[in-house]
Amino acid sequence: MKKDTITISLEAEKLRAIKKYMEKKDASLQDEMADQLQKLYEKYVPANVREYIDEREEEENKPMKPKKVANTSQAVETIRTTQE
Repeated sequence: MKKDTITISLEAEKLRAIKKYMEKKDASLQDEMADQLQKLYEKYVPANVREYIDEREEEENKPMKPKKVANTSQAVETIRTTQE
């Protein structure tokens, strides 16, 4: 599914402090923000809408099945039998 980007403003000093202390705990700001967004999504988007979105995503990710080709030997045999 296509992804979008969001931008959030925060005082520079606070952001530096967050990054500094997260690094000490080997935590990723990007990962933490993604986790929080997922929680917001689950909290506010109704379950039936989430289910619909999940189904659409599965359909988009499903590889397309090639069309079935008729069994050539069977088709040739049918033609031979018809011609005789």
